[in-house]
Amino acid sequence: MRQISLFDPARTRQMHILTTRTDLPPAEVRYRMGSRWRQENYFRYARMRFDFDSHDTYRTGDDDGTRMVPNPAKKLAYRDVEKARRTLQHAETVRDSELLKVSSPPPGTSVVLTTELVNAINADVHTADKTLDAALAAHQAIPARLPLAQVNPGQQVLDTETKLIHHAIRMAAFNTAQSLARAITTGTGYSRADDEAHTLIRTALAGSGDIIPDGDTLHIRLDPLPAPRHTAAIDELCQTLNDTNTVYPGTTLTLRYSTKPHQRPHINS
Repeated sequence: MRQISLFDPARTRQMHILTTRTDLPPAEVRYRMGSRWRQENYFRYARMRFDFDSHDTYRTGDDDGTRMVPNPAKKLAYRDVEKARRTLQHAETVRDSELLKVSSPPPGTSVVLTTELVNAINADVHTADKTLDAALAAHQAIPARLPLAQVNPGQQVLDTETKLIHHAIRMAAFNTAQSLARAITTGTGYSRADDEAHTLIRTALAGSGDIIPDGDTLHIRLDPLPAPRHTAAIDELCQTLNDTNTVYPGTTLTLRYSTKPHQRPHINS
């Protein structure tokens, strides 16, 4: 095995990765591991923030009847095998106890172990052993997987296409939130970015604002957030986004972002 270690002196943080891949350079191992963690984080936070497990539609269709699924009879047959094994173990324990008893007579007496006596003591063991062999043979004869139509005919599934489309939208929303949170950390002077970047982005995305088509631009004006320092951080983020000169898909309009200033409290004179 190999250990790939990453040390970030700026954050005093270490990362250690164990791998059996010897054909990849350390940088690619780190990149692939980061991609894996990104997927795990998506499934974790998508359930929390994007309602990943919700029912997007209750429309159903017939499942693929030829799809191979586990055979429930296989599991039931294995229970019989386990029961037969326990019976055999118990019979062997009783047999050993009986043999010890008859082969250890009290002092001054003797016992002759005949074939009939030994066979009588071993009778339950032989019976349990045959039962176990029969259970194993029955278990092996049962196929492990069967077509779905044979196991559960008429099975229905939720509409897959709608679910996949909604998954794609949620993944895009997750990637957008992650990118904006990273931009808050790297492109603004927000002092609490390491701890509050994701919360700040969720608050900003849930806020209100105006969409203003203006000539060759599409102006997005966001309402101020409750805290002035949050509004200032989002304003810096807007400037960073403006530097990308992103064009709204399907149009020639360049996106421009800004935040509205906080209104000063009215003072009666």
